[in-house]
Amino acid sequence: MKFLLDEMYSDKLAQALRDQDIDAATVAGLGIAGWADADVFAASVDGGYALLTENVSDFARLCGERIAAGKHHPGVLIALSSRFSRIPAGYPAIVKAVASVAAEQLHDRFVYLVRQD
Repeated sequence: MKFLLDEMYSDKLAQALRDQDIDAATVAGLGIAGWADADVFAASVDGGYALLTENVSDFARLCGERIAAGKHHPGVLIALSSRFSRIPAGYPAIVKAVASVAAEQLHDRFVYLVRQD
């Protein structure tokens, strides 16, 4: 599984994931930073990326609309800001949570990450 990190996440987090053999890219790295959420979601679907974000409301709606239209998506992971910090000291917790679901079938799923500590 490969993951696309929404724009609130840095390439340093993507690198921390890659250091754990998790294929990860950022929206900035793909040249789509600043795009509307619907366009980021479409790019993640087109690229076969499960999306990592903390934006529940927009992506829950987008996932629901896609499924209701009879279409599929690679998955969306939610790292709530109340559970996970985006500063470098918080990267290990995010990496561990992503790693805990990376081998699962995420197709068409909307998954809230859980801290593993």
